[in-house]
Amino acid sequence: SVTGLPGSLELAYLGDAIYDFYVRDRLVRGGDRIRALHRCAISTVCAHAQSEALTRVEPLLTDEERAVVRRARNAHQTPPHNADPAEYHRATALEALIGYLYLTEQKERMEALIAVALGA
Repeated sequence: SVTGLPGSLELAYLGDAIYDFYVRDRLVRGGDRIRALHRCAISTVCAHAQSEALTRVEPLLTDEERAVVRRARNAHQTPPHNADPAEYHRATALEALIGYLYLTEQKERMEALIAVALGA
């Protein structure tokens, strides 16, 4: 692992919360009723949507970021029964990338990739 940083699944745990925050922030600023916001947030942070989001950011990644994604995608985890395993692993990889960028204090880079991930 990258020296001094948590493991891939811990990075993903943090990245999940950060990504969720940015999704909710964007939705609230867009203005809508709470039920619609919640439905949209749920569909944006699901494994399928996050796997597609990773596809959008992958061409932009540095070698170091690609290594973080690869390690997280290959980390041993058991996807929920209702999730497609490949999509779940890719979603974890996106979350780990966000967690990594956050912990390495690359906020501008993180926000730029989240914008691309969300199709901005």
